[in-house]
Amino acid sequence: MHTKGEGENDPRRWCAAIALAFFALALVRLGVPGKPYFDETHYVPAAQKLLGLIPTNREHPLFAKEVIAASISLMGNHALAWRLPSVLSGALGLFAFGRLIWHVSHRRAATIFASLLLASNFLWFVQSRIAMLDVFAAALAIVGLWQFAAALQEEHERARLRFALASAAMGLAMASKWSAVPLAVLPGLAFLALKLTRSELASVRRTSLAEAFGWLGLLPLATYWLTFAPAMFYADQPVHPFGFMAEHARMIALQDSVRQFHTYQSVWWQWLLNLRPTWYLYEVVDGAQRGVVLLGNPLTMLAGLPALAWCLWAGAKHKRVDAVAMALCFAATLGLWLVSGKPVQFYYHYLLPSVFLAGATALALDEGWRRAGWDRLASLAVVVGSLSLFAWFWPILSAAPLPDRMAFEHWMWLDSWR
Repeated sequence: MHTKGEGENDPRRWCAAIALAFFALALVRLGVPGKPYFDETHYVPAAQKLLGLIPTNREHPLFAKEVIAASISLMGNHALAWRLPSVLSGALGLFAFGRLIWHVSHRRAATIFASLLLASNFLWFVQSRIAMLDVFAAALAIVGLWQFAAALQEEHERARLRFALASAAMGLAMASKWSAVPLAVLPGLAFLALKLTRSELASVRRTSLAEAFGWLGLLPLATYWLTFAPAMFYADQPVHPFGFMAEHARMIALQDSVRQFHTYQSVWWQWLLNLRPTWYLYEVVDGAQRGVVLLGNPLTMLAGLPALAWCLWAGAKHKRVDAVAMALCFAATLGLWLVSGKPVQFYYHYLLPSVFLAGATALALDEGWRRAGWDRLASLAVVVGSLSLFAWFWPILSAAPLPDRMAFEHWMWLDSWR
């Protein structure tokens, strides 16, 4: 399932170091603002009420809200408690993404590049600092893909453990937000394809379809189901253990009922072109003018599009499974929103596709890195440019104090970003 680089060492320490540095940066001003902002106004009260088994925000599954509720119970009802689980999820997801790229490519530079590009793509950072559901679903789905990719390269017994971990992570990802569903079905489909093509991988050859169905099909659903346990004890309209169809019909109806126009709503093609960000915060709060904008990195969001085309070419011409995997995961996670009946969508729905956009870009840059001269310099320039833009936009990604009310214009390169 990978294209090995000759004599390349596993950069696991790089993956860990980048994730730890990201974690440290995400902690800066994590308690600012000290009140719920943007969609925290939905999910923080939902987590608080969950502690009392009071149903609210029933349009989404429970796991991410359960984690936030547990943090509030342990640390108290304040901003750090609401947001720390998101930071931990973001750091975990970033580390898992590096491990995923290594296991599908076995290319050292691609792995390091992918970690740096995701850490600095803006979306991952902003979503890792707010008590919303998306980063939980994304991080756990990436963990699931990492464990599945690693399982394929293990012997049978160790592969079983990896399959179990992958499935549990995918179940929890779906139980955080349904945006993870397209990724949750991919391991099972990939295993079936490998089985049908008579793969010589020991993990595939020695695992029957029935056993694989148990690990990759039933276990994620069982994990998902178990996360609804608190809802079975609601004081009002509890979920019956076997009433999932009715509960999910209610959830879908609630999601489809949100039709009121929002200033920052957007659609998929605007996400691709980085045209319509979402301002999460822009006001005087905690003693200063501050802002938080969910915007994509202006360099890598656009550079990733030709990188996706390169992945399709590399897959077709050189049978690069790693490149095909990035393109497929991008298409699956973006395609959900093309067919979704959800009437009001936002740029944060691009979070998961942007992960695989970073992966595709890293694989393309790795090709240039392997050559001498200008190609290597160009690859390095993209990574350095991504990190430099992250530093430039840092004040409005991290709620830093701004000099005045019009300070946002310093970063608004397009009118549509306002």
